[in-house]
Amino acid sequence: MTDKVELSLERLKSYCEKEQFKGWDPYDGLTSRFFQSLPGIRKIRFMRLIWIQVFKRNPVNLRRLFLIKKDYNPKGLGLFLNGYCNLYRIDPREEYKAQIRILAHKVVELASEGYSGACWGYNFDWESKAFFQPRYTPTIVASVFIGYALLDAHEILEDEKVLYTAISISRFILQDLNRTHDESGDFAFSYSPLDHSQVYNATLLGSRFLARIYSITGDESLLIEAKHSIDFVIKHQRADGSWTYSPLPFHQWIDNFHTGYNLECLAEYQKYSGDEAYQRNIEKGFEYYVNTFFEPDGRCRYYDNSLYPIDIHAPAQLIITLSRLGVFQVHRELADRTMGWVLDHMQDKKGYFYFQMKRRTMSKIPYMRWAQGWMFFAMSVYLTEARKK
Repeated sequence: MTDKVELSLERLKSYCEKEQFKGWDPYDGLTSRFFQSLPGIRKIRFMRLIWIQVFKRNPVNLRRLFLIKKDYNPKGLGLFLNGYCNLYRIDPREEYKAQIRILAHKVVELASEGYSGACWGYNFDWESKAFFQPRYTPTIVASVFIGYALLDAHEILEDEKVLYTAISISRFILQDLNRTHDESGDFAFSYSPLDHSQVYNATLLGSRFLARIYSITGDESLLIEAKHSIDFVIKHQRADGSWTYSPLPFHQWIDNFHTGYNLECLAEYQKYSGDEAYQRNIEKGFEYYVNTFFEPDGRCRYYDNSLYPIDIHAPAQLIITLSRLGVFQVHRELADRTMGWVLDHMQDKKGYFYFQMKRRTMSKIPYMRWAQGWMFFAMSVYLTEARKK
């Protein structure tokens, strides 16, 4: 399987480099120049929701027809940056280091301005059930993934600007995001400065990042805030080890890759803080995760109660979660079975990966962030783990 992953990653790398890491996204429908030319329609929230879902759900790519161009997605660049850092550690080629430098500087250039620290958003307007996010509105999710990548890049480049940019993200998290407190004083971070959401995986991403910055700066106040935010989420873990997406009534699903996010965030917090108070929560959540979302033939379930859609993000997250929890070797068979199925069924002959497989249709649109970025990162993690003795 290691050889198969190497060949697959090389094909993907060639495709992404040829595209210069620009691409479409499942949620980029509102960037359509045709839609933007309809002011009476684009100002209606319901129409924005419908328009996004038409492009996300349609297996036929309508983006060229409706004038949606390929573009850089900052979070996607962060995933590629993570991947190249892993490849450089495996094999310190100058070409990898050069790509790390290019991607790191490009990401820094795309930071949103006007906030307390460095932060990033998506390159498109985004309407969800909970809130509307204008283009490049910074989010905790995009900012933390990019921050992790920049910290990895600094370890290789020894570029102080990259390091200081990453450290400053903690100020964005602590000073610009809203908080929802419970009766004990614990809290959830909002998704962005514009909303008051309580998304569990987003909060935990902030928690783990604060812990990693603490490991660099020694600032104890970061750990205090991180622990309060983790405790908020831990209280919402169900008896079977699972979490819903958020406490909101329209967010009551339990899905594969966000469960993986939660687990890796808890493990990373413990790694960087030295606080192992949540080990039992991790073990209970992981048991639920591996026993619920993965089929014997290698397919990944999207929801706890539904196989479809089979989404490329789920197998990618499995590899990362196993690695972050330090159990990749123990669950190598699961990793190989899942990766083998994905490589056989969801990679195009041109090298890119498909988005989703449904019961009767397949979306083969080559989304750069959602599919290529995640699989590039995941395969680099796989190869890193496969070379450990």
